[in-house]
Amino acid sequence: MHGFPVPQPSPNLAAILERVHAIGRDTIAPHADAVDRDARFPTEAIEALKSEKLLSAYVPPEHGGMGLNISDLSKICEALAFYCASTAMIFAMHQIQVACIVHHALGSEYFQRYVEELVERQYLIASATTELGIGGDVRSSICAVNVAGDTFTLEKQAPVISYGESADAILVTARKSEEASRNDQVHVLVKKSDYTLKRMSEWDTLGFRGTCSNGFVLTSQGCAEQILPVPYADIHSKTMHPFSHSVWGSLWLGIATDAVGRARSAVRAEARKNPSVPPVSALRLAEVDTVLFTMRSALQQTVHEYHQLLLNDDPEAFTNFGFALRVNNLKVTCSQLVVDIVSQAMIICGINGYRNDSKLSLGRHLRDAYGAALMVNNDRILGQNSTMQIMHREG
Repeated sequence: MHGFPVPQPSPNLAAILERVHAIGRDTIAPHADAVDRDARFPTEAIEALKSEKLLSAYVPPEHGGMGLNISDLSKICEALAFYCASTAMIFAMHQIQVACIVHHALGSEYFQRYVEELVERQYLIASATTELGIGGDVRSSICAVNVAGDTFTLEKQAPVISYGESADAILVTARKSEEASRNDQVHVLVKKSDYTLKRMSEWDTLGFRGTCSNGFVLTSQGCAEQILPVPYADIHSKTMHPFSHSVWGSLWLGIATDAVGRARSAVRAEARKNPSVPPVSALRLAEVDTVLFTMRSALQQTVHEYHQLLLNDDPEAFTNFGFALRVNNLKVTCSQLVVDIVSQAMIICGINGYRNDSKLSLGRHLRDAYGAALMVNNDRILGQNSTMQIMHREG
């Protein structure tokens, strides 16, 4: 275990979380079933988050944002997932894109202006990293950005662009030129006015249905200044990889926590029927709570480490195999445990957990939970780990 100081929450985090929970209860939860049933974008939820300026939560205060840190954002993602996992996933994925710009592009006057516009207008940013023909390897691209003078063009066949049709901009990975190798990539911000999306696949899935992750052929042109000024390899190691697994793990923790909360309600209801004899389900609740504790501990450990590495601002820290392994282990651990926890919670709740018309229903939780292991497939991650384990030296 690697010990890191517990990050201090931002001074206004408690008030922000109170507002997030209020939005969750009043706006997100009432529409969550319809978002899931109809596989539609959670418009009401995102508009409510925009009204609180939460889409610019990670933007530094000097550019008008809240200046929250990764630990703060993790808590918001967890809270949102209590009410609607699709909304939490959209928020998390947007914040990943914001972090890529904040960490790697604010030396550019263009991106300084862009984040200030984002704060004012609450732009929603999507991501296009996967591509037909590369098998889910985000560190490889077939599409290339073609720069001529001060403009660029690109075309990408993306099998998944979450909430692509509802976004105001998309960050796209591409080879830096037609001559570049597949892993010699750049990150390009394309704005809604710059691109067209031709749908090539639908999003009719078991869970996370409200993310509307259809596939598209994305064609874009724009100003060359919209290309982030550092190689994508640096963006991936410092931001895209650890930030993604931190906020995804947090929202999976939110799903699991709410499932255990529903199980606890079921046990309490059973206990009230015969106060002198603890129900058998209380033992099952104690067991699943220990699994939730393990999941939360793994997440907090890795988020605290990542937070400290960002504070240290050491450019070499993110090339360390040990840190990359721990981030990968976090993803695999959380994505497996969320399914275990929700499944056990459903057994505790019994038929009321199984029913779709019950206040204790866990069907949506379970369907969303199964998506966790497929987002950057766990087998791919374990394959990467097997290679890194051979090369890694502790110390």
